[in-house]
Amino acid sequence: MSKVHVELNVNGQPEEVLCEPQQSLLDLLRDELHLTGTKEGCGTGDCGACTVLMDERLVCSCLVLAPEANGKKVVTVEGIADQNGLHVVQQKLLEHAALQCGVCTPGFVVAAKALLDKNPDPDETTIRYWLAGNLCRCTGYDKIIRAVQDAAQELKATTTS
Repeated sequence: MSKVHVELNVNGQPEEVLCEPQQSLLDLLRDELHLTGTKEGCGTGDCGACTVLMDERLVCSCLVLAPEANGKKVVTVEGIADQNGLHVVQQKLLEHAALQCGVCTPGFVVAAKALLDKNPDPDETTIRYWLAGNLCRCTGYDKIIRAVQDAAQELKATTTS
């Protein structure tokens, strides 16, 4: 089978790759673009470790074929922080000790940032709904939920001041 030419924008950078037609976006990101922050937890879209934004939609990159990303804008966990430092979601996850082994962390970071971009003042139920596709086998969820709540409060405080 011949390789497929894929052009996409990843974390603000234009990328061109040749990939196998059946290659997943997750494998393209990790193996071709060397963006190893996105993790494979299950390979079936059940755990959320491979969550990325594709054209501002949360997707499990293990379920998206790389050729489907042609012409798309993809944001991975590596694209969340900026030149000024960690995104407030990342900082709050650290402050609340909401991280352990790290496999689930990229998916939680991407999903939480997407939530706060769309709803800067979510209630606990909304946070739990948005993060429901992400499984954590180490921490439980309380610290993660509290960290996202704290991030929302900090974002709210900085936008009103």
